[in-house]
Amino acid sequence: MYRDLMDTIGFVSKHDPDVGAAMKQELERQRRNLELIASENIVSPAVLAAMGSILTNKYAEGYPSKRYYGGCQYVDIV
Repeated sequence: MYRDLMDTIGFVSKHDPDVGAAMKQELERQRRNLELIASENIVSPAVLAAMGSILTNKYAEGYPSKRYYGGCQYVDIV
């Protein structure tokens, strides 16, 4: 899992070294600590990949099939 995260951090670091460094520090913090806050649990690599995908470009406020904006048919599937 962490190797894939480091690949992402490396990619970001090439474009913005400061952001990449902060991401690396956050990864190390998560490795060293046990979070007991439910909203800060560690997601799977699949979830990280989906969150960093083309789906991030779509604003989908509301509920599936009852969105405030159009063009959400594929986001609704997810």
